[in-house]
Amino acid sequence: MSHRPRKRFGQHFLHDAKVIARIVAAIDPRPGDRLVEIGPGLGALSLPLLQRTGRLEVVEIDRDVVGPLRETCAGHGELVIHQGDALAFDFAALAGSGPRLRVCGNLPYNISTPLMFHLLAQDSAILDMHFMLQREVVVRMAAAPGGRDYGRLTVMLAAACRVEPLFRVGAGAFSPPPKVESAVVRLIPLSPAPFPLGNPADYARIVAAAFSMRRKTLRNALRGVVGEDEFRRARVDPGRRPETLSPAEFGALSMELGRARGIEADV
Repeated sequence: MSHRPRKRFGQHFLHDAKVIARIVAAIDPRPGDRLVEIGPGLGALSLPLLQRTGRLEVVEIDRDVVGPLRETCAGHGELVIHQGDALAFDFAALAGSGPRLRVCGNLPYNISTPLMFHLLAQDSAILDMHFMLQREVVVRMAAAPGGRDYGRLTVMLAAACRVEPLFRVGAGAFSPPPKVESAVVRLIPLSPAPFPLGNPADYARIVAAAFSMRRKTLRNALRGVVGEDEFRRARVDPGRRPETLSPAEFGALSMELGRARGIEADV
């Protein structure tokens, strides 16, 4: 049964056997793993994963691919299909009190960033994640301070997980071929955060405000958010630009913002 990829779901079906084998090798699934694939499509990755683990759960928004997916995987193990939107899916409830989930998928580029944050908000339920993403997104995820690729996404992810870019994937590996190059990345949730950051909401607010005006100095970009005293106590020069700060330095600003609010509350 054929199925035409749907533009509204951002579908680009993976078909290159060598690429599929490399992804499976990177995930290295074992029997007993709680493996969850997002957006399995027609099952190109699902089948070898199922053959390795004997059981696979998938989250798929397109009900029209469910039939072909079942046919592809029939007789190769237990396939559990959750038909719905991964952006609204409760992965923590799925994990329950059992082993943490190993999440993977060829993600639609138009939802990849919000989906990663949706997953990281449930990171206590997740062991690791392996995703196919637009290559430029992976570059931004793993960027070092100081360059144009370093930004809000980099800094927010740094507080939540370890980012490991694995390998590039050309457009020809998909049907239809996307107009961009892709890459596979591994994300390993970190808890607690790898550096002090205080209230996560403060951290997110500071990072968002800073990079909304990345060409301005921190003093101007964070006006009304972080004061001179907080800059001084965090040992961050307010004359610097946002892209020069390490994630830990943003964490220091967040810590001082929280302390200042605590001091005010005690007065």
